[in-house]
Amino acid sequence: MIISVAVIFYVVYTDTGTEIRAQIDRDIAGDTTQLEQALRPHFGQGRGQLAAEARAYVRDQPYDASSTLLFVLIPGARAAFNHPEIVGPARPDEDETVAEQQLEDRLARLLLVPHLGYTVQHVPDVGATRVLERSVAAGGGLHVVVGAGEPLSVVSRAQNGVARTFVLAGALTLALALLASYLTGARLSAPLRRMAGVAARVDAGELEPRMEVPPGDGEVTVLAEAFNNMLDRLTGELKGQREFIADASHELRTPITVIRGQLEVLAAQDDPSAADVRRTEEHVQREITRMSRLIDDLLLLAQAEHPDFLRPEQIDLRTFVEQLWDGISLTADRHFELGPVPAGTLRADPDRLAQALHNLAQNAIAQTDERGGLVSLDVDQPGPGQIRFIVSDDGPGIPPAERERVFERFHRTDPARSRARGGAGLGLAIVRAIAEAHHGEVRAAEPGPDVCGARIELLLPGFEPSLAAAPAQRTPVP
Repeated sequence: MIISVAVIFYVVYTDTGTEIRAQIDRDIAGDTTQLEQALRPHFGQGRGQLAAEARAYVRDQPYDASSTLLFVLIPGARAAFNHPEIVGPARPDEDETVAEQQLEDRLARLLLVPHLGYTVQHVPDVGATRVLERSVAAGGGLHVVVGAGEPLSVVSRAQNGVARTFVLAGALTLALALLASYLTGARLSAPLRRMAGVAARVDAGELEPRMEVPPGDGEVTVLAEAFNNMLDRLTGELKGQREFIADASHELRTPITVIRGQLEVLAAQDDPSAADVRRTEEHVQREITRMSRLIDDLLLLAQAEHPDFLRPEQIDLRTFVEQLWDGISLTADRHFELGPVPAGTLRADPDRLAQALHNLAQNAIAQTDERGGLVSLDVDQPGPGQIRFIVSDDGPGIPPAERERVFERFHRTDPARSRARGGAGLGLAIVRAIAEAHHGEVRAAEPGPDVCGARIELLLPGFEPSLAAAPAQRTPVP
């Protein structure tokens, strides 16, 4: 505001002085022309007569600080001025010293010297005066100088008035602007200050406080909603992290407890038999294997967000699936079925994809009965460039309320059964991590109308079908 008012003041101040000076120039030009026309009838009458007429004319228009200075300079004759102090000695005014009066007399004598054109000269008791002088031929080879002048004090008064107006108006405007800015800033910053308080509490370790969301759709509302959403996600992540650490600690503590117990039993015997040593060794090896598998799964989940987690390449889908399913069918005594596999190539990491399908199959195997349980794999194209792997079984299935949670770490729909079979609840979490790393997704779907059990679908992009190959038929795997 100060800079803007200063710029405007400078423009108005300068323009005011320029305009008034231009008006003064026009006025004294008209006065000079009028004086010349008044003397023209007396041209050619001689210097004395012309000087007398000039003095009579200017004497009829006496000069003061607010009127026009008129004068005629005639070579060889006394100059005619309507200002009395210019043509003769003057006494000092009441507020002037003799030195000041002598200075004014010297300045007055300078006016007796012609300065043609527009000039600024000092007039006694007036100060700076704008003067116009013209040389006029008066006949008989005589040239006289006629002139007029107006004081420039009117310019100073006008500019001082502009300055006073701007000082008063600018101060009032600045005060109102400051007041309005303060009220507006206080109103706008009030929710920000509240947000800063909430942020400080969160920074101190509290995750419960939330920001008050003002009505509307302004920037503050968007910021408050985004901050609250961030806190909700952060709270959920921290809760999940705590649960993850607790579950991982529990899963690792169980085999360590078993190993410690077996070793304590063995150490309590003075002369353990070879059968006791072998039995203890079997228990310890089994628990160590279980811990190693759990640690490998935890490391895999920790690496899932790294950029080098996948090493994708082009995979011949039909060959890959058939070989993989043949290998899985040898891991358990179940009834395995493989549906038609579309011909084409899939850009994916073969090791990670095989691990995901293997985990889905092992999950299905764990939920079905031995020798009679059904585990099937179907592959289809739900959309252009997509491939979907569907692993189904005839086990107890997944309750609808658990279909989203089964992909959480350490989550089990039947903890007792899973722990008995050695599962830690990380298999489906690994499948989801691999799917998301491939920019795909995995979900527990609703089984068919005539089918019971679980149905898990793994959807991946990057499939390029081959139109030349014939579709394979659904075949059981012995």
